[in-house]
Amino acid sequence: MRPKQWYKNFVLFAGIIFSLNLFNVHMWITLFFSFIIFCMLSGSEYIFNDIMDKERDKIHPIKRNRPIASGKLHVLHAFIFATLMVFSALVGAYLINVQFFVVSLAYFLLIVFYSLFLKHIAIVDVLTISMGFVIRAIAGCFAIKVFVSSWLIICTFLVALFLALGKRRHELMLLENGAISHRKVLNDFSIDLLEKMMTIVTSALIMSYSLYTFLSNNTWMMLTIPIIIYGIFRYIFLVHSKNAGGEPEILFKDIGMLTCIILWVISTVGIIYVKK
Repeated sequence: MRPKQWYKNFVLFAGIIFSLNLFNVHMWITLFFSFIIFCMLSGSEYIFNDIMDKERDKIHPIKRNRPIASGKLHVLHAFIFATLMVFSALVGAYLINVQFFVVSLAYFLLIVFYSLFLKHIAIVDVLTISMGFVIRAIAGCFAIKVFVSSWLIICTFLVALFLALGKRRHELMLLENGAISHRKVLNDFSIDLLEKMMTIVTSALIMSYSLYTFLSNNTWMMLTIPIIIYGIFRYIFLVHSKNAGGEPEILFKDIGMLTCIILWVISTVGIIYVKK
């Protein structure tokens, strides 16, 4: 179920911060259960994905050690467990509210379609991953019934797309000649092409975030732009290092990235709530 990747579901908490409800205990409780639900959905999706990618994962130097690919976990047992998790998660989502249930169901269907065929279509695969993060952000807003900002959607989408492209580039570097055997879609990519895409997304991300700070009610948010630019450049630097890795987890493993994230969170919360 890859609990170390559940941090991706922290996107659900963006809405409570930017809606100025940071100190609303009731909303935090609702979001806590919403977070658990999405961890169950994403964890189940990882299981389904590992079942379908069993043979390909055996080729990967790291993924071949996963329980299903290595044969430590029986496929039928994994499938039954994942199915029960999905059912429990959707029931829990319905108990929170109908809107959250609909978005949760949409997220589950998206990742199922991704595992079945979307991940094999060049460009569509990274766009689908990005949409998954957008749905998480929207789900967090729906769970506590706050306004869904268009800036939250576009910035979340671009950040996720940026990270996904970086991961694809690193896979090409890491696996080299075995890349296509592990992930067929990599046959349609090249390092040069991915770098061009990352350049476009980087520019769009910086511009979108800058426009958000320019047009927000609190112009002091512009002070966070240099932090965002450093974080983007730092990630690109790490992606270009074959030993550093292209997995999104390096956001928390690299001291530079971790410091950047902490500074951004502290400065953003401070600026938004000082004005309040």
